[in-house]
Amino acid sequence: MAIPCGHRPDNRTARALVSNLNRTEEIMGNHAVARVSELPPGARKIIELEGRSIGVFNIKGAYYALRNTCPHQGAPLCSGAIKGTLKSEKPQTYEIVKEGEILVCPWHCWEFDITTGGSVFNPHRMRVRSYEVTVEPEEDDPSVETYPVSVESGFIVVHI
Repeated sequence: MAIPCGHRPDNRTARALVSNLNRTEEIMGNHAVARVSELPPGARKIIELEGRSIGVFNIKGAYYALRNTCPHQGAPLCSGAIKGTLKSEKPQTYEIVKEGEILVCPWHCWEFDITTGGSVFNPHRMRVRSYEVTVEPEEDDPSVETYPVSVESGFIVVHI
């Protein structure tokens, strides 16, 4: 459910979210987060991976993932409304573009392009962290992980 723009939890919650912005980024592993059938076009899923809240989006059949923290003041960005933005080629002429690709921060209405992570206002300077998303073939039992194994100099080596 989208949180309407301007709704903000108490200051204690805001401080806790902002403190997470200063963590050093680490290399993340690969995680199966949903079946393709569970995330139809226009849908989103907010998940926790390796201590990070991340929103996964299906935009017109392509998948994107963004950090669920607004770089402005730490709001839960991925719970905001999804819409388009206005483009104007000349005065008094407006066109809605990128419909379904713009994520609006629920606290202060800052807008971010889901497909790039860049802000609508200043995409080269203000961004939200984005993550690579791939679609992998389904396995019979996705809960069982397998790892490559090799034999090196008489030792069995498991590669993680």
